Order: sequence, then C-alpha cells, then structure tokens
Amino acid sequence: MECQSCKERKATLHFTQVINGNKKEVHVCESCAKEKGYANIPEEGYSLHDLIKGFFSVDSPSLESVKRQPLGFQQDPTCPQCELTFTEFRRAGKFGCARCYETFSPWIDPILQRFHSGNTIHRGKIPKRKAGDLHIKKQIEEYRNHLLELIEEEAFEEAAEVRDKINALKEKQNPSKRGDES
Repeated sequence: MECQSCKERKATLHFTQVINGNKKEVHVCESCAKEKGYANIPEEGYSLHDLIKGFFSVDSPSLESVKRQPLGFQQDPTCPQCELTFTEFRRAGKFGCARCYETFSPWIDPILQRFHSGNTIHRGKIPKRKAGDLHIKKQIEEYRNHLLELIEEEAFEEAAEVRDKINALKEKQNPSKRGDES
C-alpha cells in the first residue's frame, strides 16, 4: 500500500481514528508521519528495552499514594536487600535482586496484569502435542490425592468411584496398556 500523503513511498504506519462512530484511516510512510505530526519517532527507532520500559512508565495508584504523602514522609519504595529504589527500577527496567519482586509487589502487580491479560500469576503454556497427556496426568494426580483423602475418611464408596475415574483416564491416556495401578 502506498503512502496516502506523498504517494511515493510504501505506507509503513497505519492509524485508525474513531470519533462519534465515524472511522478514519490514514496510511502513511515514516517521513510523512513525522512531517504531519502523526508520530514522534526517534531517529534511532525503538528498542525492545524502550517497549518494555513503556509498560513501567505509567504510575500505578499505589505509587501515586506514596507521592501524595506529607513532605516529611515522602520516600521512594526501596528494596531492603539491594537498596534499589522503585524509581531506579522504572528507569532501568530490571530488578536488582530476587527480593525486589516482594518489595515492589504492590506496584508491579498492575504492570503484570497488563502483560498477562488481568492475571498476576504466569503458569506457562503446554505445547499442543503434549497437552493431552499432561492434562490427563495432572487429572490422575488430583484424583489420586482425592482418593487418599477419601480412604483416610473411610468413604469407601466415593473412593471406588474416584478409582474408576482414575482407571478410565489411564485407559484414555494409554489404550494399549491395561493395568490396575491405584
């Protein structure tokens, strides 16, 4: 797609603006975008560090509350182990030690929520080719733990049902092998 402004270069930046339901799209090259003021792009471009740092540049409500404290009590949160301040972390984009995660948790959680679609805990992903077996193994392990609890409580009828579920999952997991391990 060619630049809508100069009609000479390839359009590399695409902007969409919606105002009162009216959608306006602009497709321009980098030179025209700078000239028209659509984008403020540094000459050297953006690095990955700049992108990640952008996530940390927005002050969270927790940090704002620290800034609003009376003048005598105003201080930047600091890690007790490495003495890195939260302001230094935001500037550098990386922690000084493992304890920083605990120390800055109230300010980091909103940032992690932005990265993880609202979650603050990252559990990772399972490759699709392994997902079936791993999910079944996890389910079997959960059933086994539940089975042990039921046996301790002497709830043998429920325990038998859980045992049957375990055996069904084992058969589903490995149809060629049939065995009764419980």
